[in-house]
Amino acid sequence: MNNSFIEMKLFQVKPDKLNEFEAKIEEISIKQLKCNGCISLKYFKRFYTIDGIELGEAPRELTKIVKCVKYYSIWEFDTKENYGKAIKTFFQNYNKDLQKLLIAPFDINLGYSL
Repeated sequence: MNNSFIEMKLFQVKPDKLNEFEAKIEEISIKQLKCNGCISLKYFKRFYTIDGIELGEAPRELTKIVKCVKYYSIWEFDTKENYGKAIKTFFQNYNKDLQKLLIAPFDINLGYSL
């Protein structure tokens, strides 16, 4: 079985920095997709929850910001070596600017697809 290598990031964005974060991610994602070995890249903003609903019902929309807005990215590569090169470039070029928009450093989870 030849599985892809996947990174998932969690970004906890300051409520007053949402537009700036989304603009920065739009700029960054264009370059991320061009990285050698990149198979796919997706970002999403957490808009919904299943808390407080009956199973089978549609998810409930979040209505207020408590301390941050959560965004996630899923970045998929053909090999962990290509990922290693790409994340080095990501940190060198974007980490400092992104950290200014977050309440805490982003969380990274890595592994192979099943």
